[in-house]
Amino acid sequence: LNMSPAMWKWTCLVSHLLLSTTVSPLGRQQPLHPKRPFITFTGDQAEGNFNHLVVDERTGHIYLGAVNRIYKLSSDLKVLVTHETGPEDDNPKCYPPKIVQTCNEPLTSTNNINKMLLIDYKENRLIACGSLYQGICKLLKLDDLFKLGEPSHKKEHYLSGVNESGSVFGVIVSYSNMDDKLFIATAVDGKPEYFPTISSRKLTKNSEADGMFAYVFHDEFVASMIKIPSDTFTIIPDFDIYYIYGFSSGNFVYFLTLQPEMISPPGSTTKEQVYTSKLVRLCKEDTAFNSYVEVPIGCEKNGVEYRLLQAAYLSKAGAILARSLDVGPEDDILFTVFSKGQKRKMKSLDESALCIFVLKKINDRIKDRLQSCYRGEGTLDLAWLKVKDIPCSSALLTIDDNFCGLDMNAPLGVSSMVRGLPIYTEDGDRMTSVIAYVYKNHSLAFVGTKSGKLKK
Repeated sequence: LNMSPAMWKWTCLVSHLLLSTTVSPLGRQQPLHPKRPFITFTGDQAEGNFNHLVVDERTGHIYLGAVNRIYKLSSDLKVLVTHETGPEDDNPKCYPPKIVQTCNEPLTSTNNINKMLLIDYKENRLIACGSLYQGICKLLKLDDLFKLGEPSHKKEHYLSGVNESGSVFGVIVSYSNMDDKLFIATAVDGKPEYFPTISSRKLTKNSEADGMFAYVFHDEFVASMIKIPSDTFTIIPDFDIYYIYGFSSGNFVYFLTLQPEMISPPGSTTKEQVYTSKLVRLCKEDTAFNSYVEVPIGCEKNGVEYRLLQAAYLSKAGAILARSLDVGPEDDILFTVFSKGQKRKMKSLDESALCIFVLKKINDRIKDRLQSCYRGEGTLDLAWLKVKDIPCSSALLTIDDNFCGLDMNAPLGVSSMVRGLPIYTEDGDRMTSVIAYVYKNHSLAFVGTKSGKLKK
């Protein structure tokens, strides 16, 4: 669960032992279950927050990314191994970092905030990316957290200068007969010349190989990346793309994002900044990123707009939910949490909604948009890439469900919003996280709230 820092501050909770509130299908609050003691783990309070948590689905071992530490815990939260990641001498203005060339900025002891934690099951290693040195990653053995590699000598090894724990999201695409890929999406913090906002990297079998984290493809003109143009920052000075969640499904990789844009309110001649939640889709095999499409998503109930994405989780429909949605039980369903409005990214309102999207329906909307664009209808409609007014080009070809783009009509934006189905709203205690799974044909969701409650 991607809970707020306050909830994670010193204690990691085993959530399934206690449900503080149960919500019935009609939204009525049920009596509290008798309290049973939590199993807890308390880290070194001097080190600060816990940042990320992943669970090895094969062993039940828990890997916890913290400030200056990576912990390996047993399933009952006993410490098995600890790996130190900091502090080290650094300065955020050093680029390239001092580990590559001498830096004239004063170096001070700097904490290493864990920004991403991923299990690479194929090679039995943990990918742990931190905030030091413009964001470099370590590769650690799963069993003893021994450092296998720490690539840090090429420009593409530095992922992001942002020092916030929620600023990077990664998705591993695995292959049986070749090296895996790592799709990395990150906030760039005003440094688009240094960092792509989204890219695909090589995950070599050898953790110390020269090509580790190199772009899957890179030549003079084309690369496996998307960069935010510097001109975008002249229009929206604090522009960035914040990646909330990512996953792979079928032939595609998806990221759910929150990004600012300028709009003209009805009846007004001036523009104002709002935030829009968008789903980004890329083909797994697209080395030139010609398949980049983004579509706005949101939710509405009783006339109230919920537009600020807080959290998301991919699950299956399950037989019972599938019948009501007219899909198959194995179809992918996105469980999402939105807060009310779309103006306050950093101070979201407490009103929030749990909404579901059928992934196939989002893909159908994208296919419709691709087909119309390749008929020459409309423009590319992606304002932040300065291509809003570029007209779509006509081409005679068949666009099916797995179309991966050409070096035309890309990157592409969908203008009309895909609306999710609201299934539960909360007005006082903002929902901040969600997970879901299927149990005996029922689709169950667990939601974490701002105040630290868990709802089933």
